[in-house]
Amino acid sequence: MNSEVKILAVDDVEMNLEMIEVMLEELGIQLYKAENGQEALDILLKEPDMDAILLDLEMPVMNGFETLSALKRSDSFRSIPVIVVTADREEVVKTLALGANDFLAKPYNPDELRLRVMNHVRRKKLSDLSRDMNSILESEVVKKTTALQKALEQSKAAEYEISLRLGMAAEFRDLETGMHTRRISALSKALATISGMSEEDSEVLRYASPLHDVGKIGIPDRILLKPGKLDENEFEIMKSHTVIGGNILSNTEHYPMLEAGRIIALQHHERWDGKGYPNGLSGADIHVFARIVSIVDVFDALTSERPYKKAFSLEKAQAIMIDGIGTFFDPDLLMLFFEKIDLFVSIKEELRDELIPEGEDVAIDILAIT
Repeated sequence: MNSEVKILAVDDVEMNLEMIEVMLEELGIQLYKAENGQEALDILLKEPDMDAILLDLEMPVMNGFETLSALKRSDSFRSIPVIVVTADREEVVKTLALGANDFLAKPYNPDELRLRVMNHVRRKKLSDLSRDMNSILESEVVKKTTALQKALEQSKAAEYEISLRLGMAAEFRDLETGMHTRRISALSKALATISGMSEEDSEVLRYASPLHDVGKIGIPDRILLKPGKLDENEFEIMKSHTVIGGNILSNTEHYPMLEAGRIIALQHHERWDGKGYPNGLSGADIHVFARIVSIVDVFDALTSERPYKKAFSLEKAQAIMIDGIGTFFDPDLLMLFFEKIDLFVSIKEELRDELIPEGEDVAIDILAIT
């Protein structure tokens, strides 16, 4: 974090504003302070590129509800994440209905405050980057028409890097490792090539596969970071990361990599037997990109060490996956995968994680592991 990140804190109690300032000081951000909603809107007119807003509800002149409503009606301000600060659970429901992006309970927990602000700032920065990507690339192509091939190569490299960064942003929130996205990319292309997919389509899959879990950006921390087993309602919310990912990457028909990423994000939890989610697709109705990512994602998760589990042996991982042949996984693709298992192990070894602290072994649900 640095001074390029701008946060607006809105509260009519000066001591609360000072507490927020102290808690965020170590992030090195630029903090703006307002004592009521009207003052906050006046600041935003001068500084519209705010990255997040911390909003109290009980204030004079213009209260938090009125301010939130005004922000979400504005084309200029509605994309700014709003974190509502309140101790009243009923107010949380009301503000979420008005479009609040998150809430923070009083009294403030410094670590929670910093983490929530950082998560929403990252999401805002990534959203801005995605929105501006098309115009940036078009501008570069216009300026470098004499070196078109070079510009196209740079564009592909940028798309891949954006794909990796978006995937890593989602993984940052659920404690996944940065190398996971790179392994999924390499493993997916390898399986695609072995299956006879064209080089062009294999490259598209290599670029798009890191986006498989981008929808986790939209899952609440209380569910995504829950250390224990999710209850039925929480699991339903977690499953929505597929739909969220599809929505994030929607309207991308003219961008093959992003369109492929949309398909993968939406379908990578569908099952060969039709019992997956979100749409209960089965067999060849599931896009081959998603069928490939499903296999390599589970393989990587099973054979990787995480803070909550040790890595399974190759033999144990294979046994678990074999149990899913024809139910979870495309049987032909899975058999091809195991026929060339040495290749996939070597790719994983080449892109292995840095060492992380040991954790306890836990029971793994193959449906929920990725």
